Amino acid sequence: MDFRSKIAVGAALAALLVGTAACTTDPETGQQRLSRTAIGGIGGALGGYLLGDLVGGRHDRTEKIVGAGLGGVAGAAIGAYMDKQERELRQRTAGTDVQVVRQGDDLLLNIPSGVNFAYNSATVEPRFQQTLDKVAGVLSDPQNNRTYIDVYGHTDSIGSDAYNQNLSERRAAAVALYLESRGVLAARVATRGFGKTQPIASNETEEGRAQNRRVEIKIVPIAQSDIG
Repeated sequence: MDFRSKIAVGAALAALLVGTAACTTDPETGQQRLSRTAIGGIGGALGGYLLGDLVGGRHDRTEKIVGAGLGGVAGAAIGAYMDKQERELRQRTAGTDVQVVRQGDDLLLNIPSGVNFAYNSATVEPRFQQTLDKVAGVLSDPQNNRTYIDVYGHTDSIGSDAYNQNLSERRAAAVALYLESRGVLAARVATRGFGKTQPIASNETEEGRAQNRRVEIKIVPIAQSDIG
């Protein structure tokens, strides 16, 4: 199964599960979320998309973390550590259309086009700044700084491959710089642009293209075993 097929299967599975018993209500926020079992099924359909390798490789990223004087989380404590961040991110981003997805001990924030960039722009708009301020408030908290942060940029299919690749890279970099300006340590952050290669919806409709124009922020715990 190629990547786009996996995305289609995962999206279909997610759509099927939403509104069913696979959904639970977060007692802190009142928002619905997929149960961990359901999310695990989606993760399997996506072939590990959410849990992919860190941008730049774990070894090089860890060297930067060590150089910045950050520590890791003990293996047995990682689950609770990420539970806390998930809960805080859901609370802070409630009402912003940001989707917080849990896969294992990783978190993925999906920020749709309606709250990020203007068309053909890599400038962080005021409305997007408000959303990123909420995210940065959680990520920059010293109690939450033992995580790697990857910022991904995505586009729809309109335009050339080269154009969309460049735009996605610039958007990811703009988000990373904004987070850093709000106190997120640069050593934790890396970026990658995917252009139009990873759609999560059909590019045949405007609604689908709007879903594909997105920024994602992946948050991965730094384990003590990474530090050595």
